[in-house]
Amino acid sequence: MAELNPSMSRPTILVVEDEAPLLTLLRYNLEKQGFRVDEAADGQEALMRVAEAPPDLVLLDWMLPALSGLEVCRQLRRRPDTRDMPIIMVTARTEDQDAVRALDTGADDYIAKPFVMDALLARIRALLRRSGGIATKGTLSWHDIAMDQDAHRVSRGGRPLHLGPTEYRLLEFFLQHPGRVFSREQLLDAVWGRDIHVEPRTVDVHIRRLRKAVNGDADVDIIRTVRSAGYALDLEQH
Repeated sequence: MAELNPSMSRPTILVVEDEAPLLTLLRYNLEKQGFRVDEAADGQEALMRVAEAPPDLVLLDWMLPALSGLEVCRQLRRRPDTRDMPIIMVTARTEDQDAVRALDTGADDYIAKPFVMDALLARIRALLRRSGGIATKGTLSWHDIAMDQDAHRVSRGGRPLHLGPTEYRLLEFFLQHPGRVFSREQLLDAVWGRDIHVEPRTVDVHIRRLRKAVNGDADVDIIRTVRSAGYALDLEQH
């Protein structure tokens, strides 16, 4: 998932979570994506943090000591200054009625533990875009490929393409630099990140998946393999 543009104002996420390991994991991933992170370990502290410095979004655990996340959500929705503050409820409760209860209380979204981090980040970004917390990205296009970065949709010649998260990020990076050849190591740094250890051959696997997803039977292969150099988004296959 692409990081926020460093020239933009960084949105602040208040993470309300009493499990220290999960709080650390959330902070790491959110900061890596360019967000500022504030934190609270219980409901009372969360309300105090919001009063002191209103965040752009609250990531709110349901099961909290003293004051539940559900009650925190209720109180925030009662106040004029926090009535429209984006709130995502995070909880181990997975019953359908629990989701309904959270949403009826005023949460904008609901995600159950254990969750996929990319899915949570996508929900955060979607909520912040709707609330004006982050700027929209727009559309990338090249040849007959179009990528709507806000809706997270890709098409070729008007035909919807179904990409996995890593293939999406690879194509997004290529669309930002058409015609340029990138080595496996450069792609690893750009798409996976310098602090993530992934074998260079992993790039080949995801390039094959990307090719399979974007190239129909009658389509020209848009991913060029450059022997001993790497890959490029290019129609010239020599």
